[in-house]
Amino acid sequence: MSPKGNHGMSFEDLKREALKLSLDDREDLAYSLLRSLDEEEDDVNPDHARLWREEIERRYREYQQGTAQTFDADEVIAELRAELACGK
Repeated sequence: MSPKGNHGMSFEDLKREALKLSLDDREDLAYSLLRSLDEEEDDVNPDHARLWREEIERRYREYQQGTAQTFDADEVIAELRAELACGK
């Protein structure tokens, strides 16, 4: 990636400006960027969507059968927040 990209703004400048956005706007931006990666992956690997669908179906079957390892969401979030607070 070139330092100034296509719009005369460096990556660091772009990141700095993005971090000034409201939480909702940053969430929307992150979602849009992630979706663009998925779309690009689908273009590169046409089997991408099928493979994900198979993985989702496999995980759902394991969940339904009681063989999937599950985690309490509140505990996972608390652990992640603790790790982030420690700078891990």
